[in-house]
Amino acid sequence: MELRNYLFLIYKHKYLMLISSLIAIAITFSLTKKMAESYSSKARLATGIVDQTEAQVLDNKEETQESKINLQFANLIQSIQLKKIFDQVSYQLILHDLKANKDTTAFRKRSKLFNELNNDATKHAIEVYTKKYEAREPLYLYNEDEKGMNSLIVSMGYDIESLKKKMTIYRLSNSDFVDVEFESENPNFCAFVINTLCKEFITYYNLLVRENHIKGVNFLEALLHQKRDSMNFKMQNLKQYKIDNRVLNLNEQAKSIYAQIADFDSRKELTEKDILAYSGAIKSIDAKFDPNDRMYIESLLIPANQSLMRTKDILKKYSEVYIKSNYDPKVKIKIDSLQTILSAQINQVTDKYILNPLSAKENLVNQKLTLQVQLDIAKNSIASLEKQKKMLSERYDKLVPHEAVIQSLETEVDISSKEYIEILQKFNQSSMESSIMPRLKLIELAMPGPPAPSKKTILIAVSGIVPIVLYIVVLFVVFYLDDSIKNGKELANKTNIPVLGYLPLLSKLTLNLESIWKESESATPLQVYKDLLRSARFEIAQEMGDGKILTITSVADGEGKSFIALSLAYAYKMANKQVLLIDADFEINTTSEITKSTQYFEEYLDNTLALNDIISNDGISVLANKSLGTSLFELNHESVIREKLHQLKDKFDITIIDATSLDNLNKSKEWIVVADKVLSVFEANQTITNTKQLQINYLTSLNEVYIGWILNKVANKKTRLSKFISKLKSKGKNIKKKRKKTDD
Repeated sequence: MELRNYLFLIYKHKYLMLISSLIAIAITFSLTKKMAESYSSKARLATGIVDQTEAQVLDNKEETQESKINLQFANLIQSIQLKKIFDQVSYQLILHDLKANKDTTAFRKRSKLFNELNNDATKHAIEVYTKKYEAREPLYLYNEDEKGMNSLIVSMGYDIESLKKKMTIYRLSNSDFVDVEFESENPNFCAFVINTLCKEFITYYNLLVRENHIKGVNFLEALLHQKRDSMNFKMQNLKQYKIDNRVLNLNEQAKSIYAQIADFDSRKELTEKDILAYSGAIKSIDAKFDPNDRMYIESLLIPANQSLMRTKDILKKYSEVYIKSNYDPKVKIKIDSLQTILSAQINQVTDKYILNPLSAKENLVNQKLTLQVQLDIAKNSIASLEKQKKMLSERYDKLVPHEAVIQSLETEVDISSKEYIEILQKFNQSSMESSIMPRLKLIELAMPGPPAPSKKTILIAVSGIVPIVLYIVVLFVVFYLDDSIKNGKELANKTNIPVLGYLPLLSKLTLNLESIWKESESATPLQVYKDLLRSARFEIAQEMGDGKILTITSVADGEGKSFIALSLAYAYKMANKQVLLIDADFEINTTSEITKSTQYFEEYLDNTLALNDIISNDGISVLANKSLGTSLFELNHESVIREKLHQLKDKFDITIIDATSLDNLNKSKEWIVVADKVLSVFEANQTITNTKQLQINYLTSLNEVYIGWILNKVANKKTRLSKFISKLKSKGKNIKKKRKKTDD
């Protein structure tokens, strides 16, 4: 439904859309008629951002991300469009035209300002532009002379804004190339602008890149010397510390001392184990001897034992010397000879034991002596081992502070060397890159090209379509923002009140009720109006029931309630009903003026006009009014008015009261009070304001008295369609008549 309404709105404005389109086409045609031919040229740059062919010697295996590549191309394209680059092109263009002879054709027709230059001014301009071009400087606009030079460039269309309008710079797909296109009325001008722009940018870009690389290399070289000096200084500190503290190889020394300490620990453990074993064996042997036997043996062996003890003491001293000498083989030979002497003395003691009643224990005595000797040697070795271990521990402890300092110095040297190597690699790579750079090249030179296809037809076509599209968009916005009611369904949905019918909008030429009912041709606006009026009459009759007095009002003036009241009166007359129409509008008296009735409602109330004296005009009786500015209950008492209206029911089948609109305060409400039913009129294409909503709320409060709406002045969307159908039907009838004649 909404779409159909929108399409109908477009259909209504079709002629305006067509006119606006034709006007736009005419204007575009007149503007493009003298349009000069357009030429374009294109140059191509190889950037080296994606294509790393020249940089393979650097062995750079790092893959660049696509986003970073796109960013580099975006920066490159924006750099091409820098003002300082276009300034160089502008200088070249204006110098070309200034130096051109009269026989030489300039790129463009000379401007008025250009023609005003004399020879001295021309020479001065050439001098200034040449100086600015060589210095790559822009014109200083605060200087009046240079400001005038800029005005000359602008007048010829050589400024950056004019050149950028026809300039297109873009990356070719995902390739390594950047295309530069320019369009103008002169093919040579196109090629010159593009080639000059590319040349100036390559010069600027290569110079900028090389300067940046040189700065980077110089910075890395200075940093490299700094890191090298720092590394040498830290290495010298480490060297001097080792010399001052007599440290040769700290790690090897620590390992050797630690190994000796571990060896002494293991020997000490073995010796302690031997002491326990020897002590236990001696105790076991002592337990087997009687004290008297021991005394006997000792008395015989005292001299031998004394000699044996002296030998053991000497052996003890040499054992200590042997340990202190870190197990010197020479000392070991002496210890072995002493052990041989000790064994001989032990055998001598055994030989002196000639006779003893306890000779069965001879072997035990010898074993005991041997064990005692071994026990003494083991006990004496413990002290010597502990002493050597303590001495080694002290030497090891002295190495710990040196280890911490040396480790710290070595760490600093290691870090400095790594930094130096890293800076050295970057320095070498930057030096190599600076020798390879720059990579930006002009691989395709711009050449004068043929004229581009004419855009006149496209511009004219677009100019004809754009107004229509804009018109449709504007209509859509208006339609979308339009909250007015256009049909009965919308009125019923927004007010929750039934709509008994709707009547189309008629022209003023057709506002003649007699012509409406005399019209007999179908598919005409009058016939449609008549059919809709019949439908509304039927719905009203169903709602009226036994009621015979119908008050017609509206929420505002000018909504056509008086014409509807007259139309309904005629409709009921056509249904063979006795109809009385009362003009109750004491403000406008529209019905009274249209009918020109000489019977007045005031006369009927004061009994001047009897009920039977009310005459009808062609089946419709009309009671006009002459009390402008008054109200119903001011004419007579309410009970009298009710009685008079009730008497009308005996003579008339339907009494239609054309009351004032509801915005006239209580004047229409007094008629509503005395009526059987109330019908309201709403004009289409109107919105429901807050004031109207209050009136609608009042109507809904009437409950069963209020029967609904009549929607008036509805736009007739089927008028032209009905005419077209009627033409088709008339043609069809003519064809049928011709066929009958031929058959006859």
